[in-house]
Amino acid sequence: MNDLRAERLQVMLSPEELAAIDDFRFKHRMPTRAAAVRELLKFGLASVGVDAKAGVKSSSFGVFGRGPEGHTQGDPENGNETDL
Repeated sequence: MNDLRAERLQVMLSPEELAAIDDFRFKHRMPTRAAAVRELLKFGLASVGVDAKAGVKSSSFGVFGRGPEGHTQGDPENGNETDL
């Protein structure tokens, strides 16, 4: 795995969510919260059938359908977005 991490993701968590991450981290003897979050993301993606290995494009994980220009197809102001 390439350990070069060029993107930063900031997430706001409730105290309960942070406690759950810390519990997971300590139970699995992980060195940092970030490592625990990455592992939990990997588990979550795998549970829905997403292969998050190297070489998978980030666009594969988008919420909205993307057109060839990288933006949502259709006209969202008129309510006629299309899924790809």
